[in-house]
Amino acid sequence: MRKKKPAYPESVVVKRASAGLGLFAKRPFKKGERIIEYFGRTISTTEAYTSRSKYLFEVNSRKTIDGSARENTARYINHSCRPNCEPEIERGRVFIDAIRNIKAGEELSYDYGEEYFDEHIKPHGCRCPKHLKK
Repeated sequence: MRKKKPAYPESVVVKRASAGLGLFAKRPFKKGERIIEYFGRTISTTEAYTSRSKYLFEVNSRKTIDGSARENTARYINHSCRPNCEPEIERGRVFIDAIRNIKAGEELSYDYGEEYFDEHIKPHGCRCPKHLKK
């Protein structure tokens, strides 16, 4: 089953960022405001363990979303150790909400979590703004 496109693409834009491509706000967002949905194909636990995709989002112990499709604009949100967004899981869907006021032009980011960080980011060095300033 093909999923629909994200509900909020007109308020964000994909551009070059410190960690490759990133998702940026085209307008200000207020703290608590819903920005975008992270969506994709639902895959089994077995498939999640064998997948090489770096766009897997575990919703719960039985459901993982493979957000690798380019229509999933939220896939461009990069990790940050000082994020301005956070994922919210509601009824098996993943939404990205602002955790502070975000200015137009600001890159959107959330903390990918310890497991992802240790496996995929730490070996290459974190490129979030907190660590680039060192």
